[in-house]
Amino acid sequence: MKNNSFAYLLFLFLMFSCSEKQKTVKQQEQQEGITILIQPFRDISSEKVGKVTEGIRKVYPNVKVLDAIDFPGNAYYKERNRYRADSIIKFLSAKTKENFVTIGLTSKDISVTKGNVKDFGVMGLGYRPGKACVASNFRLSKKNSDEQFYKIAIHELGHTQGLPHCPEKMCFMRDAEGKNPTNEETDFCKKCKTFLISKNWKFSSI
Repeated sequence: MKNNSFAYLLFLFLMFSCSEKQKTVKQQEQQEGITILIQPFRDISSEKVGKVTEGIRKVYPNVKVLDAIDFPGNAYYKERNRYRADSIIKFLSAKTKENFVTIGLTSKDISVTKGNVKDFGVMGLGYRPGKACVASNFRLSKKNSDEQFYKIAIHELGHTQGLPHCPEKMCFMRDAEGKNPTNEETDFCKKCKTFLISKNWKFSSI
């Protein structure tokens, strides 16, 4: 009888111990969050990639820059000399493992089907939520293109985290509505910041 009681107590102890370990691992994963992978395509300069990376690291330090690669063959849209953003995202998503998010960076013109327009030029594209997104500096003004490029990149990364477009005109998550309003954007709004903080993003103020 004593042996049975001891075995039962040992079983309960092991069950509790395993449960606590699993809980600790889960908490650590939630605390660490995802890793953002910056995937440059061969057309973009390392200087441009460095500027975007520097900006992203200020609000999300867990970032890794990958070696430049070629575009997937099926992404090229010959009729307009553009690259299909949705095809790029599909390609990057397939390469992206669990707990990672990849953002592709390019200087080429990218496009997507929008409503009745088969080939609509865009600055970036990201799905909500998603494992990958893409940003292009092709349509940005030359005067402050580095700052604008960062804002496009951070906007698309926001979508991958689950953020929708924001009605605040100063927020990085505002809808471009076919234009380039990046010069009017100053930061994530308080609501968007609060959401990203829950995803382990870091902000000096809120």
